[in-house]
Amino acid sequence: MKVFNTSFTLSSEEGTEVTDITKLVREAIQQFPVSAGIALINTLHTTCALFINEFQSALIDDLKGLMESLVPERGGYRHDDPRFSDCERGNAHSHLRSALLGRSIAVGLNNGELTLGRFQSIIFAE
Repeated sequence: MKVFNTSFTLSSEEGTEVTDITKLVREAIQQFPVSAGIALINTLHTTCALFINEFQSALIDDLKGLMESLVPERGGYRHDDPRFSDCERGNAHSHLRSALLGRSIAVGLNNGELTLGRFQSIIFAE
């Protein structure tokens, strides 16, 4: 089994940002001589998430609304309270949202291309 590895960096402008990274992943894969296999896409930051879904603006707005209702930004989290936590304050909601969405995905490769459905995109959320 051959293994190839690469990375790229994303930067965000907003508090909650959702980005279609399918093109970036395709470009990363094309630099390797792979015709069939599995691409493991992974984020190394604990407040970021990866998932596959349709990247459509109304659906993304719905996703942001769902995350806000499930895990509100100001939820009285212990991680944000200096009595319980000695790390950066105010980002517990980001850690919890990431935990719900997940931080890695696996996508099949066939003929050197990602095996995604017609409306599927690889989505990064921070």
